[in-house]
Amino acid sequence: MDRIAYDFGFFQVYWYSIFIFLALFFALIVIMNEVKKQNINQDFMVNLVFWGIIIGLFGARFYYVAFNLSFYLKYPLEIFAVWNGGMAIHGGIIFGLLWVLIYTKKYKVKTLKVLDITVVGLILGQAIGRWGNFFNKEAYGALVSRLDLEKLGLPDNIIEGMYINGGYRQPTFLYESIWNLIGFFLLLIIRKYKYLKTGQLTGFYLMWYSFGRFFIEGMRGDSLMFSTYKVAQIVSCILFVIGLLMVIFCKKGSRFEGLYLEAEKDGINF
Repeated sequence: MDRIAYDFGFFQVYWYSIFIFLALFFALIVIMNEVKKQNINQDFMVNLVFWGIIIGLFGARFYYVAFNLSFYLKYPLEIFAVWNGGMAIHGGIIFGLLWVLIYTKKYKVKTLKVLDITVVGLILGQAIGRWGNFFNKEAYGALVSRLDLEKLGLPDNIIEGMYINGGYRQPTFLYESIWNLIGFFLLLIIRKYKYLKTGQLTGFYLMWYSFGRFFIEGMRGDSLMFSTYKVAQIVSCILFVIGLLMVIFCKKGSRFEGLYLEAEKDGINF
């Protein structure tokens, strides 16, 4: 499986970069569609998302480099070779969250409402972005036989793409992509619930993604490690608990107060 989609001689376009772009593009479409539905100021969200993408990508790379520091200290120029892979979504989520907190506090806008609008597009972007890992031969699992992969009903090009380091591997990138895609449709359904409280959608996102990521990460063979523990599993546990608390505590108050679908009166429509 060739990692290069287009080779112009002096310039190469990698499949990894294409899928990162597609992930961001479709996530933005979903986010801005919801912004229009709720009659929210588009300039506000465009600025937030634009800088959020840049900061999130930086965070994803920083996080990955931090947990592979010995390698990047030895080969510092590889830090900038993002087309070779090495973008950790947990880093993007953490840095993106910090940016949303700063931006919404500056303009005195409800942080949880903005997060609720964002997470549905985010999980779709995650589902698409995982295919970049496929072309870069990342996010793979333990050794399996070709027959095991054939039993999954996978097409030959995916099966051959999972031949990594001398053997066929579990397509954990695919498992997570499917899990996130299911999560996307679930969040779309949950978002229509008329008694959904602001902040709960973000809580559901954190719980759904973290639950799946914890178990899928357990199958991976190329995880970021902290001592003998997989970093993504540790972070997934923390995010799951945060999500659960958000679902519980955002529910407080009257059934008709603080609803996600109600019109905002705190500046988000300025």
